[in-house]
Amino acid sequence: MKSYVKVLETARLALRWLESDDATFMLQLLNEPSWLRYIGDKGVRTVEDARHYIENGPVAMYRRLGFGLYLVELKESGEPIGICGLIKRDSLDDVDLGFAFLPAFWGKGFAFESAAAVMDYGRCAFGMSRLLAVTSPDNHASVALLEKLGFRFERLARLTADAAEVNVFANS
Repeated sequence: MKSYVKVLETARLALRWLESDDATFMLQLLNEPSWLRYIGDKGVRTVEDARHYIENGPVAMYRRLGFGLYLVELKESGEPIGICGLIKRDSLDDVDLGFAFLPAFWGKGFAFESAAAVMDYGRCAFGMSRLLAVTSPDNHASVALLEKLGFRFERLARLTADAAEVNVFANS
């Protein structure tokens, strides 16, 4: 039996480090129409691409900083339903909260439950008193969730020189 690095648990969810074994799930999530629309096309088209994405993204961040995006799974069944975690982008001064879930799990409170737990974890484990979050301007569901979590709109920004503008929210 594989031993995963468990980060935290909530009433219904377990959050753990992503591993290359999660490539099939990540391939599905990264190619969801909602991901492509609101987050962007990462060019992940195969399970092998997804393994590279996991290794070069979340796993590299765990090694460098001790945190990153985590797999969110239902505690009862172990079924993966999304990702939620902390990201340090070169283009932002502070760490930001990121999340994405398969559409079948929207509207059930899982994003709020996992995001609130991750925010608390960031404060307690890493002393993060200020967190950011970014959304596409037209991602109204994520904006509503961020506001429910206590984030407030701060500014528009570009994460890279050639990227579209995104909303930057702050919670401090």
